Amino acid sequence: MSQHRSLKGASSVGSKRSVLKRGERIKLMKARGQWKEGRLPTGLPKTKSE
Repeated sequence: MSQHRSLKGASSVGSKRSVLKRGERIKLMKARGQWKEGRLPTGLPKTKSE
């Protein structure tokens, strides 16, 4: 049985994700200078991917 086209992996789709994972958001905020050390990783503001 073949797999439905909507169930294929993200790598085969080729579209860019609009949602970042928590670790990716923290990394991006550190690069932008918006992250303060000692801050809890919960309740992060929304960030746009580059």
